[in-house]
Amino acid sequence: MAKRKLETCFSPALYQSEEQSNSIVIIIDILRASSAICTAFANGVSAIIPVGEISEAKEYKARGFLVAAERDGFVLDFADFGNSPFNFTKDKVEGKIIVYSTTNGTGIINLASSAYKVAIGSFLNIGALAKWILSQDRDVLLFCAGWKNKFNIEDTVCAGAIAERLMESNLYSTICDSTLAAIDLWSIANPDLRGYIEKAAQRNRLREKKLDDCIDFCLTSEFTEKVPVIKNGILVDNLL
Repeated sequence: MAKRKLETCFSPALYQSEEQSNSIVIIIDILRASSAICTAFANGVSAIIPVGEISEAKEYKARGFLVAAERDGFVLDFADFGNSPFNFTKDKVEGKIIVYSTTNGTGIINLASSAYKVAIGSFLNIGALAKWILSQDRDVLLFCAGWKNKFNIEDTVCAGAIAERLMESNLYSTICDSTLAAIDLWSIANPDLRGYIEKAAQRNRLREKKLDDCIDFCLTSEFTEKVPVIKNGILVDNLL
């Protein structure tokens, strides 16, 4: 049996949508968008509508939707809250539809929309995500949000952790240098993940803005069994 292909993309600037029409694309933006989305589903959100433009988020707000929106970490003045996972508590999101717009994460969700399937990945759902991917019998691209079209450490390390699990299944193979580099970076970071992430530029940006209280949580494995997937442009629980 031919093995499935596993690839990694380090930046939206490198993403080639025409090559992923038959693949599953996993969006990874652990500090903080994909972690926040996974947390929201763990706490019972009904659905999340990802929007790239601030104007579109404002339109949804005017129609009465609850809106989570930020740029460069700061909550936009019209939004109900930002993109810290700690904002998405059960009392705020359970049973609700949330409109969501962030600096990087929602833009690449929309960029990947022509793929066979799009799912959200983080350390928080890594075990459930790997199981779900293995059940799909499809090639996979791990799509790192990066930072403003540049490579970043934290998403690459997470991609490496996911890739390692998939490769260990013996169902996947790769000749993708980015995947091999991500796995190597994960192997370096894994013994002290929290310490390694101290090197990440985004970690320092969050510290400077006093938004770094969620970092330990974002690096927590197996927090939830939820795997958010895109259906008709909206994020829903994969089991629905």
